[in-house]
Amino acid sequence: MAYDEKLAEKVRTALLGLKGMQEKKMFGGLCFLLDGNMVAGVAGERLMVRVGVENHQRAMKQKHAMPMDFTGKPMRGMIFVAAEGTRRGDTLAKWLKMGLDHARTLPKK
Repeated sequence: MAYDEKLAEKVRTALLGLKGMQEKKMFGGLCFLLDGNMVAGVAGERLMVRVGVENHQRAMKQKHAMPMDFTGKPMRGMIFVAAEGTRRGDTLAKWLKMGLDHARTLPKK
């Protein structure tokens, strides 16, 4: 699966300066990991965000959020954000913060 290079560059710019952040091709797209734990990624034109099971319902109530279901079954704790929800820098930052906040609760790998 190809991924949106422009969105990937926006995410890269926002995250890669953080200590412990790395970029890795996964899930047929591009993922960004903090200390080995997924924060977010780009699949097609959508942003993937690992929000955690405890934040899943709250995240799903946000505009442009949808279940991450590329396996055919929605994955709790993971969401897709439609392209419309990542075009503005402030909305992209909000989603990335949600992913970072969750990743920081996890043990380093």
